[in-house]
Amino acid sequence: MAIRDTLLPEFDHEFAGARKCLERLPADKFDFTPHAKSWPLRRLAAHVATIAEWATITCEQDVLDMSVKRAPAAPMNSAAELVARLDELAAQGRAAIAATDDAKMMEPWTLRAGDHVVFTMPRAAVLRSFVLSHLIHHRAQLTIYMRMLDVPVPGLYGPSADEQ
Repeated sequence: MAIRDTLLPEFDHEFAGARKCLERLPADKFDFTPHAKSWPLRRLAAHVATIAEWATITCEQDVLDMSVKRAPAAPMNSAAELVARLDELAAQGRAAIAATDDAKMMEPWTLRAGDHVVFTMPRAAVLRSFVLSHLIHHRAQLTIYMRMLDVPVPGLYGPSADEQ
């Protein structure tokens, strides 16, 4: 079985869960911040909505240099905008993974910040950790915000307390 064939079901499942969270977010609470060190809901939700772009970058580039500034994305002002962005980037990420053969999956990929190398791992490991585990981590943060705002939390690995 090809590596991509082991990654794609997990990719689909985790991004479907992210979609379920994003579609429930109330725009009137986008400025909510649970703690001074926490991101506002809008920023966290935008991050969750755009993590799939890293799958494309991982499959199509050899290096991501975090010190290179990119043009800021337009703010997303509704759950519908967040979901649309996630859907767009997840479709691109899924296509990139589907097009990546085993040899390329095992080639080294590097995350750097200028001259500082953060890590180098095979693409397959980057997709599982830097993309999927990273998404799961921030999606979990998002569910805490949802709970604090009394927004029903969707079931992600079975029913949630709000869906029983």
